[in-house]
Amino acid sequence: MIEIREEEERPIKAFLVGCVKANEPADRETLQELFGLVKTLGMEICDCIVLTSRDPQPKFGIGTGKAVTIAEEAKNHEADCIIFDFEISPTHQRNWENLAKIPVFDRNEVILRIFASHARTKEATLQVDLAKLQYSLPRLAHSYGDMAKQRGGNYGSKGSGETKLELDRRAVQNRISRIKLELAKVVKERETLRARRDKVPLPSCALVGYTNAGKSSLLNALTGSNVFVEDKLFATLDPTTRRLSLDGGNGILLTDTVGFISNLPHSLVNAFKSTLEETAGADLQILVLDASDANIYEQYQTVLQVLKEIDVLDTPRIIVLNKIDRVSDMFSLRRLENYFPEAVKVSALEKTGFSDLIFSIREMLFGSQKTYSLPLEKAELLELVRKTGILINSEWQENSIKIEAQVSGKAQALLAPYEIKPKE
Repeated sequence: MIEIREEEERPIKAFLVGCVKANEPADRETLQELFGLVKTLGMEICDCIVLTSRDPQPKFGIGTGKAVTIAEEAKNHEADCIIFDFEISPTHQRNWENLAKIPVFDRNEVILRIFASHARTKEATLQVDLAKLQYSLPRLAHSYGDMAKQRGGNYGSKGSGETKLELDRRAVQNRISRIKLELAKVVKERETLRARRDKVPLPSCALVGYTNAGKSSLLNALTGSNVFVEDKLFATLDPTTRRLSLDGGNGILLTDTVGFISNLPHSLVNAFKSTLEETAGADLQILVLDASDANIYEQYQTVLQVLKEIDVLDTPRIIVLNKIDRVSDMFSLRRLENYFPEAVKVSALEKTGFSDLIFSIREMLFGSQKTYSLPLEKAELLELVRKTGILINSEWQENSIKIEAQVSGKAQALLAPYEIKPKE
């Protein structure tokens, strides 16, 4: 990957380039997500330009005249780099750098840099390294000046030898293979830990959603834990599991997962599939959205698309509108309620709406509350309810045990004959 002059004390100044489809407004709002990504890297945005059309051209991906204009604008603003909101090929990247005389890269590399700076565990570090190497492999050529240098003998004696590019490409491929082996070991260790956890009969819920929607804050507020939280994109990369106690039951397991984003590089989707396996194995998804974000509807569709890619779109889910305290006007609130009629409105910051959320979680996992009258000889079912469901109330009577409970699966089937149905 291209190295930027990160040793300078002043912030790196970035010039951003976006593109909109026909009939869409060409304004700065279209680059809002890229703005957030670049600022997360600690860069300063000196200016931006949004193209209204982009006819593919072989040299720069756009017309030469427009490319020269962008390069001049970047120079006038003393930009240290140019960042594109769309993917650029290795050839275009090399041509752009020859034209602008400064580093040029796309949003994929920005995301990779963010992931690299936020990786904390061994698994996350390996996953990021793998994605970086896979991204860099086709871009090795433009990292060198004279690619004609040979290592080896001369023609007619020891053979032509290999170019530095060929040697470096082989080194990268070997490193990719080593990282995949290491990652397989780490994933196997995590699967062992998950198998131990699965022996405890607790339902699992995965917090999923767009990056910076407040998933970690919600996990902390619900469970009283102290998972790392920061108001930046991709602050959390590793899955973190905490226990949420429920009245009348053993509780549930809540897992915080990596946030999603639109146009997530496929190398990262593939690299983080092991992390997202926590979502695949969950009994329930809690899809967290930022109610105050103007792009909440687009973000919701992005999350659904990623869930589809990892084949967990059919898992039961609850939609949670977080940061509802930031929605002040009634028009925006009504629009959210119309678009997400079944959503639970909460504020992780102010800890409001939690009772509604927990009620929804209980109903989705254990079903609705029902009343049962158990014969005394079936008293062992009471212990089954305590272990696998939620025992709300129990009353020992002369010939039976009257209980109010929420149960599902095997317990529900065993209790069904003893259900007391309400009179019509």
